[in-house]
Amino acid sequence: MNPPPDSDQPQPFEPEFIDGLKDIFEQRIVFNQLLGLKVAHLGAAHVEARIEMKPELVGHYAYNCVHGGVISAGLDAMGGLAVMAAIGARHMDEPPAQRLHRFGKLGTIDLRIDYLRPGIGSHFTLRAEVLRLGSRVASTRMEFFGPDGTLMSAGAAAYIVS
Repeated sequence: MNPPPDSDQPQPFEPEFIDGLKDIFEQRIVFNQLLGLKVAHLGAAHVEARIEMKPELVGHYAYNCVHGGVISAGLDAMGGLAVMAAIGARHMDEPPAQRLHRFGKLGTIDLRIDYLRPGIGSHFTLRAEVLRLGSRVASTRMEFFGPDGTLMSAGAAAYIVS
């Protein structure tokens, strides 16, 4: 006899929802294009993206470090993406197109970034998860990793969702 399905496991997103959310994040938010943010994983529990290092992102010319503003903006964007995914997961009873219209009022209300190591590398991985999704405010945790998986920066943020 098979055990009952785990009701705590989130339903996977439909390809239409994933494609739509990637389009919003990578194409319609033009600043994310400038940063070069590319979604690598989109799930209800966490999201992941990647940034390739390029000369336009250098903050310290002598060390070829990524600018702290890139790290901050990237982590802020990832926190927002995690909230979008969590909202999408909360409303799986709605069609994907309808869920994609729920993000119009999303905005950052608090952001904290801890810079732990210099951002040196050929590419960076950014991860975020929602700690709490309330009816008005969501809280997130974000991380910024170097090419070898070393944690370079960490962040926390709150977003208005209604």
